[in-house]
Amino acid sequence: MDLSMILKPEAVKVVSAASSKKRLLHAFGDLAESAYGLTSSHVVEALLERENLGPTGVGHGVALPHARLPALDQVVGAFILLEKPVDFSAVDRQPVDIAFALFAPQEAGVEHLKALALVSRTLRNNTICAKLRANQDASTLFTILTENQNVKAA
Repeated sequence: MDLSMILKPEAVKVVSAASSKKRLLHAFGDLAESAYGLTSSHVVEALLERENLGPTGVGHGVALPHARLPALDQVVGAFILLEKPVDFSAVDRQPVDIAFALFAPQEAGVEHLKALALVSRTLRNNTICAKLRANQDASTLFTILTENQNVKAA
C-alpha cells in the first residue's frame, strides 16, 4: 500500500482560514465531500466523535484525524496544509499545520490500521514535513506525499 492508493490529487488543499480545530475538521468535511462524494456533515460528526475519544494531534505540528464511515467501501484520505497553525490538543502541545485525515469503511480493520501506520510513518519524516511546509501548491503537495512512497518501494 502507498499513499497514491488512498489519496486523490483533488483531496489535497492549502487552507488559510482555519481558526480552530473544529474549523479544520469542517474543512476536511468539505474536502471529503468534493473529492469523494461523502456527506460533509457526516464526515465532521465522525471526526468529532473520534476526537472526543482522544486528540489525534501526534506532535511536531502534525495531526492524523480519522473516522469510520458507512458510506465507504475502501480507505481514502485527505490532506490539508494550514497557512496558520491551529491548536489541536496535540501530545506535545504544539499547534498543527499539517493534517492528514483518513476515512475508512465501518468494517475496515487491518486496512485502516495499515493506512494509518503508513501516513504516520510518512509524516514522521522531518524532510517530508519540511518540503510540505515549504510549498503552497496543492499539486506539488500531492507529489511530495506520493513520490516518497514510490522511492521506498523501489
